Amino acid sequence: MRFALLQYPIVWADKAANLGLLHDRLEQIAGKADVAVLPEMFSTGFCTDRPDLAEPWGGDTCCRLQAMADSFHIAIAGSMICVEGNRLFNRGFLFRPIQSPLYQDKRHLYRRSGEDRFFHAGQEQMVWEYQGVRMRMLVCYDLRFPVWARQPRERRDMYDVLLCVANWPQVRIQYWDAMLASRATENQCYIVAVNPVGDDGMGLHYNGHSVAYDTRLVDLAAFRDDEEGTRIVELDMQVLQHFRDASPLWKDADQFELK
Repeated sequence: MRFALLQYPIVWADKAANLGLLHDRLEQIAGKADVAVLPEMFSTGFCTDRPDLAEPWGGDTCCRLQAMADSFHIAIAGSMICVEGNRLFNRGFLFRPIQSPLYQDKRHLYRRSGEDRFFHAGQEQMVWEYQGVRMRMLVCYDLRFPVWARQPRERRDMYDVLLCVANWPQVRIQYWDAMLASRATENQCYIVAVNPVGDDGMGLHYNGHSVAYDTRLVDLAAFRDDEEGTRIVELDMQVLQHFRDASPLWKDADQFELK
């Protein structure tokens, strides 16, 4: 399966501009990739005090994402601000061509930025399937909590690709680099992680470091500091399965219960 990593600046709090830019970028890679991976809150930037930017699931942004997925025949993964009743969520999503979209809400809310006062935490762990490939998503701060990403001990429930969509600032980028590698090797999976570049409306700078690893930590796609662009990588599930068969580490993992 071919994954496109889209590392670009986000226009702060401007959904129309970001959706227009996304359309142009997806048009350029139509037929060249199966899944396009965007940063966290791709349409607004990491706005934690703008409830006016929230939309219901199925609103205008969702409709436009589904239309792009259908038109360019590419699945689209990222996150956006959603509202349900009087509750707001940082909602990770996968829009698939000619299929219903899938979502999982961010579990761990970054209290230093006030995200915990703005959003409600997600409770469900989801495995998404597209074209026979099973995926899990981490939304930014979720990356810091390995139990949330841990593969189950039952092989039938395992995922193949761990997606991570983020707004991870340059000042803490060393943790991003280290933890992405850890999540890939401890879960015997591919990881595809996308972070933006540029400055946000809160005075933070983002220098990217989007990357794709295999479980042996072979670097399949890595961006330089502050580099803008799209990288496409092909992930071979047969190679992954061979590695898991040769070294079935999950059988020795500790069991635990999430609460």
